Amino acid sequence: MAILLSSASRVLVQGITGREGKFHSLKMIEYGTQVVGGVTPGKGGEWVHGKPVFDTVKACVDATAANTSMILVPAPFAADAIYEAIDAGIELIVCLTEGIPISDMMGVAEYLKRSNSRLIGPNCPGLLTAGQAKVGFMPNYISIPGNVGVVSKSGTLTYETVAAMSAAGFGQTTCVGIGGDPVIGTSFVDVLALFEDDPQTEKVVLMGEIGGRAEIDAAEFIKSHMTKPVVAFIAGRSAPEGTRMGHAGAIVEGGQGTAQEKIDALRAAGARIADNPEHIPQLLG
Repeated sequence: MAILLSSASRVLVQGITGREGKFHSLKMIEYGTQVVGGVTPGKGGEWVHGKPVFDTVKACVDATAANTSMILVPAPFAADAIYEAIDAGIELIVCLTEGIPISDMMGVAEYLKRSNSRLIGPNCPGLLTAGQAKVGFMPNYISIPGNVGVVSKSGTLTYETVAAMSAAGFGQTTCVGIGGDPVIGTSFVDVLALFEDDPQTEKVVLMGEIGGRAEIDAAEFIKSHMTKPVVAFIAGRSAPEGTRMGHAGAIVEGGQGTAQEKIDALRAAGARIADNPEHIPQLLG
């Protein structure tokens, strides 16, 4: 079993004819993901990796019964790509694009509330269900099937941690990168709730960072709703106040959103706190 993505998911790629779209589509296909087609306006009728290209998402859905979309298009066009996927009835939309204006994403967030679609991202590494399918950037070789769910803001931290877990024999159910922008489609709390309800997920790893209050909200959910053990790591302990570190949302202002504040909240909620990503497998044992 898995959350959000499985071997039955039928994936289309918005931006499949671009360099990055071609590269990551191929990696997804090699992993076993059911990539059923792609979308690039004006290039309908072409083929990429043996998959048909369509001018619109609706045309691709009508022809292939796709229910999942990976969006890898330039930032100025990404919000419109999300709207198009929502209008076509795509159930799971994974937007990898970074640099989308916050004002664009605020409109997308409101539109999502009136739909049946779920958005992962933007500015995220995507997600991977071990041994079944992946959508996004996560390397094919780092994950092994198991009983640990992983949710993270950071792509690099996800790769490093999942690889360390696999090397130590701790396999995963689904690894979800929610993205580090201030406005995203799916929160830590959303993913924690899915893991709590998934019978195959027995433990959860959460990796956060400075800035915002997403990890504080996660701590409150863990304390009041989670029955499964959680191991957490917060990046950015030494980050100077007022300096953005990597992600658009990773900034501490006015003493709010510090690493220590989040660590204290998570520890008070019962989570085990790792000093570094390599420490996570020890806490899972």
